[in-house]
Amino acid sequence: MKQPRILVVDDEDELASLMTAVLKKEGLSQIETASTLKEGLEKFLQWEPDLILLDIMLPDGEGYDLCKQVRAISNVPILFMSAKTEEIDKLLGLAIGGDDYITKPFSPKEVAYRVKAQLRRAGYAEKKNVQSVVKVGPFQLNADETEVKKNDSLLSLTAKELGLMRCFLHNPNQIISKETLFQRVWGEDFFGSENTVMVHIRRLREKMEDDPSNPIFLTTIKGLGYKLVLKRDT
Repeated sequence: MKQPRILVVDDEDELASLMTAVLKKEGLSQIETASTLKEGLEKFLQWEPDLILLDIMLPDGEGYDLCKQVRAISNVPILFMSAKTEEIDKLLGLAIGGDDYITKPFSPKEVAYRVKAQLRRAGYAEKKNVQSVVKVGPFQLNADETEVKKNDSLLSLTAKELGLMRCFLHNPNQIISKETLFQRVWGEDFFGSENTVMVHIRRLREKMEDDPSNPIFLTTIKGLGYKLVLKRDT
């Protein structure tokens, strides 16, 4: 899994440096900082962070404004850091799209824990001693799970086909139902979307099988779902 990117927007250089050091100590190494509203927006658009630590009082405006601009185009977690301690300020921050509100002074360690909690909710679960590359049979899923190769040749997969391959490569030789595949790849309830899954499975077979009409890897288990028949490398 890729390392999450964190943008710290705060005009207090000492605090920004402290937060950067603490987050890196917690294993979060991809960090950028900005000291103004304008710079924060520019770095957000250019760098596309996965989480923002945002001060409210900035030299050229309020962090609330940046939150609104980000929320118009993204759902990344936003954690406000502010010296404003009134309840109305906290409610406003949460109402316009903030995910958490931390009042200054605060414990940097606590902020780091809150950051990690928000990242977990956003899908960045911590993984220790995880194999960097998933390799089963002739197939290989790269470390950030964005590419699949067969016998060292890159397969040209769509986003949904890649999602299906992730499911199968993480669960080789296991039957996975159509319902489960749809929920994991499409992120929705199944509700009779059998044809959608079947069409994508057929297209996936055309790219991964030597003879798509007679698949030897991605097999259909009648009435139950699909199975990727492979031997895991040791």
